[in-house]
Amino acid sequence: MDMQKTHVDCAVYLLLIFGISVVLLSDFSHNASLFRLPKAHKLPPSRASNMPVRRDELEEALAAAAASTTDKTVIIAIINKAYVEGDKPMLDLFLDGFWLGEGTRELTNQLLIVAMDQTSYERCRFLRLHCYKLETEGVDFMGEKVYMSADFIKMMWRRTLFLGDVLRRGYNFIFTDTDVLWLRNPFPYLNTNKTMDLQISTDKFNGKEWSESNHINTGFYMIRSNNKTVALFDKWYALKDTTPGQKEQDVLFDLMRQGLFRQLGLTVRFLNTLYFSGFCQDSRNVMAVATVHANCCRSISAKLGDLTRVIHDFRRARRFPPNATSTFRWTNHTACRNSWRD
Repeated sequence: MDMQKTHVDCAVYLLLIFGISVVLLSDFSHNASLFRLPKAHKLPPSRASNMPVRRDELEEALAAAAASTTDKTVIIAIINKAYVEGDKPMLDLFLDGFWLGEGTRELTNQLLIVAMDQTSYERCRFLRLHCYKLETEGVDFMGEKVYMSADFIKMMWRRTLFLGDVLRRGYNFIFTDTDVLWLRNPFPYLNTNKTMDLQISTDKFNGKEWSESNHINTGFYMIRSNNKTVALFDKWYALKDTTPGQKEQDVLFDLMRQGLFRQLGLTVRFLNTLYFSGFCQDSRNVMAVATVHANCCRSISAKLGDLTRVIHDFRRARRFPPNATSTFRWTNHTACRNSWRD
């Protein structure tokens, strides 16, 4: 009898333990789901496509320079170490033009300085300008590159490649050499119509702003970003290795004479030296001229000397009575003329 009771008690205890175990396991399974990590889900395509894309350094620099504009138009100048060193560096003289010119100071907000070496980049940053360092692996672009030397030609082609990249990113720009003094805001003299693809300076203006007989100068031009201008730069740069000894400006001139502008459907305006002048052909009106380019000059030192005289002339002319400017004459560009004798 006692043995039978013991078996019954054991059976009851076992059933009780089993029941408790089932309840505990059930509760644990339910509660564990509360702590389970959710599965990763992909964003729907429409939402994923709207996620912001991380911009590179060039895009950041371009966007900063274009921030004050409504049409993504920036002003681009390219420098190297030779343009930031010395008693009066070329970059400083270039900026003097913006400081002294009429309606030009605020344009520095649109100015992007592209540095081809670390020294010029650091100088740009010190001046608190919009700056971008253009890396060119295996090439030294630090020192002065004398006009038409092998390194000068390489640097001009590197510039062309870079500016084509800017166009592909959707930015319009004015490209200006740093040996161009901005004495007045040039935008009132430029056509801002969206059908105008390229407006380019000339060494000597023939009196016809649509004539391809003008001798172009790539030291100052305004270009709009579109498929036609991107195609122009692609075709232009593609000739780099097949035109040895030629600078990019001469290659572009040849392409123009061969009819490429018309083939691409480009609307191109050639700028009057009355407003966009240079040492090859001085402006006849000091009260109208917007830019003065130290073209037809061989060395930086010669350009510095004669551009400094341009600033003195400009200051002197602004003191003239309005009816007395007809007697104004620019100082002779003696240093640049003599630079070809070296």
